[in-house]
Amino acid sequence: MAAHEFATLTTDDLVTGEAVALDLPPASIGSRIASGLIDVSLTFALLIALVIGLVVAALPTDEALIEVAMLAAIIVSFLVYPTAIETLTRGKSVGKLCFGLRTVRDDAGPISFQHAFVRALIGVVEIYVFLGSPAFFAALLSPRSKRLGDYAAGTYVVRERVRLQLAPPVPMPRQLAHWAAGADMSSLPTGLALAVRQYLGRLPQIDPVSRAEVGGRLADAVSAHVAPPPPPGTPPEAFLAAVVAARRDRDAARLAREADLRRRLTARR
Repeated sequence: MAAHEFATLTTDDLVTGEAVALDLPPASIGSRIASGLIDVSLTFALLIALVIGLVVAALPTDEALIEVAMLAAIIVSFLVYPTAIETLTRGKSVGKLCFGLRTVRDDAGPISFQHAFVRALIGVVEIYVFLGSPAFFAALLSPRSKRLGDYAAGTYVVRERVRLQLAPPVPMPRQLAHWAAGADMSSLPTGLALAVRQYLGRLPQIDPVSRAEVGGRLADAVSAHVAPPPPPGTPPEAFLAAVVAARRDRDAARLAREADLRRRLTARR
């Protein structure tokens, strides 16, 4: 996929299957510290509870079993507990839940057991052994506030409680409405469709030279999926807007027909 197709994509945009960029910004250092303090407090509370319970249970036995109970309490508190809770909740801990945060992969997908285990294992060293200083400085230098465990696991933390603001639909240029109604348009590749949407949504912020250059490249790429070509002299941005608007209207009509067909089929039962 050509690099210019992502010329207007920011680092915080997550791309859906419909070629819509959703802006889920990384969690700030402050929110990560606050959520981390909650998780650390719960971890120590669990450790104290396990130590008391296991040591009391092992007191009637020998000292070796008491040491095993202490080691088991440490492993469960610092490794098993954070790994299990982030695996079961797909990236959330109690602290993250309180602040609306979630751990995701670098490609924005849900984390697995492996990611959670690596984060917890590195966290034992950078958070508990060195009192969080490596995690703080790593997050301070990272554009996504990633700690060392995130770098090792290939993850980062995003804010889920973000008000989603979708751009208004691209209108159909009046001068191209007749042409678009009869043109044959196939579905655009995801990267190309995203680049067109981003380009049209950010036209006011693009300087004239870049606007003409990027618009011309995008129009050339989209032309391979459209027949016949637009009328001669059509500006690239008008052509792209007509294609996007026509595809949107056709997809909406197709979905309406499918919904009507399902409704009629289920009504006969």
